[in-house]
Amino acid sequence: MNRLHRITLLLGQEAVNKLRNATVMVVGCGAVGSFAIEALARSGVGHIIIIDFDDVEESNINRQLFALDSTVGNAKVDVAKDRILDVNPNIKVDAKKLFFDSETDLAIKPDFVIDAIDSVQSKIALYKWCMKNKIPFVSSMGAARKTDISKIKIGKISKTSVCPLASKIRHIVREEKLKDFPVVYSTENASPQKNGGREFGSIITVTGTFGLMLADFCIKKLIS
Repeated sequence: MNRLHRITLLLGQEAVNKLRNATVMVVGCGAVGSFAIEALARSGVGHIIIIDFDDVEESNINRQLFALDSTVGNAKVDVAKDRILDVNPNIKVDAKKLFFDSETDLAIKPDFVIDAIDSVQSKIALYKWCMKNKIPFVSSMGAARKTDISKIKIGKISKTSVCPLASKIRHIVREEKLKDFPVVYSTENASPQKNGGREFGSIITVTGTFGLMLADFCIKKLIS
């Protein structure tokens, strides 16, 4: 049996063919993005473009699939590419180590984009790029300081609540008159930091759920 046997049984050969012929770009290979990428690779997406400017750090290990003791110090996109090809060597992978901002102008037109970026301005730049090029996308809101996966939802950015990051994005979207778009977000009030500090705590059960929900939304759009 081939590696996509079980998904073929579930979704059918036509859906599997659509996924094999699809190109998906994921921007951000961290706690959320790594799970989205893993799901796309294991679901048979034929061409995956991965973008991230960062290297793996030891502090990433608690929540990022690409962060291992053996990969600390390596570029996240290089580790991600190796893992994707280990899952399925037939996938075409384009790994780009860059910081996505308003100056970024890629000569590629994926079928779908997943936003797993942390930076507000980078997220806005990616939204504008997708809208300019008429590429459908889904975006992750804040997963840090959350512990209750039952509060994670998907909906339009205009309908989000509670999430501070979504509030910032919603304000910019209104101010700049951008079109509404789907996001994964949590309605859980942020948990207090145990040790204070400027870095936010996070746990893999939440960040992983965010990433899998992003991938699920993408896959359903591709096969619809």
